[in-house]
Amino acid sequence: MPRNPSNSNRVNAPADENLIVRFLLGYLKPFAALARLDRPIGTWLLLWPCMWSLSLASEGLPDIRLCAIFALGAILMRSAGCTYNDILDREIDANVKRTRNRPIPLGQVSVKGAIIFMIMLLIGSLILLLQLNTLSIWLGAASLIIVFAYPIMKRITYWPQLILGFAFNWGALLGWAACTGSIEWPAICLYLGGVFWTLGYDTIYASQDKEDDAVVGVKSRALALGEKARKWVLIFYCLSIAGISLGGILTELKWPFWVALILCGIHFTWQAITLNPNNEKNCSTRFRANSLSGAIIFIGILAAKALA
Repeated sequence: MPRNPSNSNRVNAPADENLIVRFLLGYLKPFAALARLDRPIGTWLLLWPCMWSLSLASEGLPDIRLCAIFALGAILMRSAGCTYNDILDREIDANVKRTRNRPIPLGQVSVKGAIIFMIMLLIGSLILLLQLNTLSIWLGAASLIIVFAYPIMKRITYWPQLILGFAFNWGALLGWAACTGSIEWPAICLYLGGVFWTLGYDTIYASQDKEDDAVVGVKSRALALGEKARKWVLIFYCLSIAGISLGGILTELKWPFWVALILCGIHFTWQAITLNPNNEKNCSTRFRANSLSGAIIFIGILAAKALA
């Protein structure tokens, strides 16, 4: 049974241990932890599909201004999503080993304070969104439906990773729209490839909490798949490569893209084959390795565009 946080040996909140937030004023550190500024992997996973799409849609190299808008937007929206998730999950988090030291369960940030903080992040995101074209603004607004649905879905379905995939890869559609003012098949292929990518890496992530999730009633693919998780992670990754490949074919990308995709496929295969879904450290390492996966694909697209 998970222990009550009041009876456990408390450790420092993650923000206190990270260089990014170590020098913030004391009262800001819990908000930095709430926004996961100390754990940037989620921001990278949100940003890479945006960068893929911006690069793929551009005639040459992607526009620096758009890249900056999307990079800052990824930070703000990921922070807002984490804050919203922690508000809804505060009672669950208090009874899960990996999350019991988050700011709300520890009492470092009140629910009211977290709501105000989330609203501020959303306002910042809206200001960035308004710098884009009309289609992008509507797409960005529509993404909030999925973002706000995710924490609820993990209470009612064993497929919350699919909903997270819809949200985390929305930038593949948004980036293309920001560049071209339309949505075309290459963007849709990237989006679907990204969704399967998220299904893979978030199944790995959810494997860290299987025992606690079973007790508190949270559902996930990791719980549903059990010992079959390794096989299905590999299947999800293969489908991801297929979707991204179609995007490359439709845009006639040159050979550097295909070299990068082969390297990414090897990296995905390593993750799946060496995955131990019953070992928290093993899962954490392979989950965090997906930042490299996203970077490899991005570099491949950039190199192909530069060669063209």
